[in-house]
Amino acid sequence: MSQGPPPTAPSPFTETTGPARHAAFAELTATGPVQRVTLFTGAPVWVVTGYTEARELLAHPDVVRVSTNPQRAPAYREALPADIAAAMDRHVLSANPPDHTRLRNLVQAAFTRRRTEALEPRIQEITDVLLDGLAAAGADGRPVDLVAAFGYPLPMTVITELLGVPHHRRDDFRRWSAVLVNASMYPAEVFADAATQMVGYIRELIAEKRAEPSDDLLSDLIAVREGGDRLSEDELSSMVQLLLIAGHETTVNLICVGMLALLTHADQLQLLRAEPERLPAAVEELLRYDGPVQVTLPALTAAPVQVGDITIPAGEVVLPAVLAANRDPDRFDEPARFDITRPASSHLAFGHGIHHCLGAPLARLEGRIAIGSLIARFPDLRLADPVAEPARSPGLLMNGLAELQVVLR
Repeated sequence: MSQGPPPTAPSPFTETTGPARHAAFAELTATGPVQRVTLFTGAPVWVVTGYTEARELLAHPDVVRVSTNPQRAPAYREALPADIAAAMDRHVLSANPPDHTRLRNLVQAAFTRRRTEALEPRIQEITDVLLDGLAAAGADGRPVDLVAAFGYPLPMTVITELLGVPHHRRDDFRRWSAVLVNASMYPAEVFADAATQMVGYIRELIAEKRAEPSDDLLSDLIAVREGGDRLSEDELSSMVQLLLIAGHETTVNLICVGMLALLTHADQLQLLRAEPERLPAAVEELLRYDGPVQVTLPALTAAPVQVGDITIPAGEVVLPAVLAANRDPDRFDEPARFDITRPASSHLAFGHGIHHCLGAPLARLEGRIAIGSLIARFPDLRLADPVAEPARSPGLLMNGLAELQVVLR
């Protein structure tokens, strides 16, 4: 069994466009589904791009999450006050059994599928209002940025309303989350300041909801109990942060990167317009073809872990690259082909195993409503520049667009 070479493989995470990013991942996969690379932070990690290997690691009992994110370079860990770090890293994505089981059960007791399904009329209402604004902005044929005018405000409005965050604080959360998601793009002091401000406000909001509960998810998370257990203050703060960031960043990417895929594949867009009942399958193919997340949160090997013919030593950071795994030619026929008629694929866009995304039903619902409503409202929707490749958002975790300029008519 090989323990793998020193970190010499090229990192795919520095590519700034979708085709280049996917090409870099494909090259890495062709070399081998498990590779040790050096991130732009200087940290060596094991990147797993094969579908079978990534799926195995995501459910492996010896691949564990840690309460302090190992992705953070030492300067970032040192800049972050201990009490702020504790209020950021006590959520379901950073926990392991049995604590993970306890946290997930408590959160699921409040964040139910029924609650998600009940949001559909409100999501449609928000969508329609945003589409009215989009129509006004592009009435004279001027290009409009689909990210800023539609893709971002829809999921941000949905998740903040769900949690009971006042409307006037939503731009603050956008600013904070942009820094926290792309921490390595900012100085350590900027990261620490954004984290401190976000945690400080979340603590204030929790105190307000505890004193005066209302009909929202945060009030229910505060109140939920199971067998006499309840979420601690740090766990509440961490879960609110996770829901706010993951609850809008991934859905923005699903909507906007998904629309880019449709607008650059005229045959698939035409088919979807002609047969709108294909929308659920189309969303699943969008999630597979160019999903909203590049890699899952970093994890550590608690013991030597064998993946194929590679043995990853204990104490190593691993990154299952779900964006690459969803285009593994050993799992998917013609993986680089976008095909909304593709049979159900069991993609890994929302992860796998105990850390499978809690908000996946909500993201799917928002994606279906947003994309279906957008293409129905604007039959002549097209890219403002069909030649230029839109720039991807920087960073390690997410696969998003900085902007997407479109013409409505």
